[in-house]
Amino acid sequence: MILVLGIGGTHLSGFQMSVMNYASPYVQKFINETWLERYGSVLHQESLTLLWSFIVSMYCVGGMIGCLCSGYLTAKYGKKKCLLFNDLVLIVATLHTGFSRRAKSFEMILIGRFLEGICAGIHMNAHVQYAGEISPKKLRGFVNVTSSVFLALGKTVARILGLRYL
Repeated sequence: MILVLGIGGTHLSGFQMSVMNYASPYVQKFINETWLERYGSVLHQESLTLLWSFIVSMYCVGGMIGCLCSGYLTAKYGKKKCLLFNDLVLIVATLHTGFSRRAKSFEMILIGRFLEGICAGIHMNAHVQYAGEISPKKLRGFVNVTSSVFLALGKTVARILGLRYL
């Protein structure tokens, strides 16, 4: 149960935090190709860096909004329902990011990262509370600590998968 909660919970948030660092050359190349196809000119390096900065920082902006909303949402709908709905929004966000190349729209990555951030902000708060509530009293502290462990594990997996020679 702890393994399922960890992998389905904070592991994904940790992975999403770190995965963009290693995909940067490919995403920037995709932005340049899309811009060239749309407007017939190459994007200046400063503009490319600005767009890339927006894509990366949208996760943090969404995370902040998600954290601010999580208390209200968990109080109104309950932790379990909130987490289940949050997973549906996360699927939509992943589809936006995943189909951006097919749609030839780097803006979809921006929207997807923003929604992923909102989901991570809600999830990081509601998940720990929910895991603590459903665990037995003598394992409660251990279960709550596993959230941090799986968050770090998600970051580690993203770094390992981001190695160029793998």
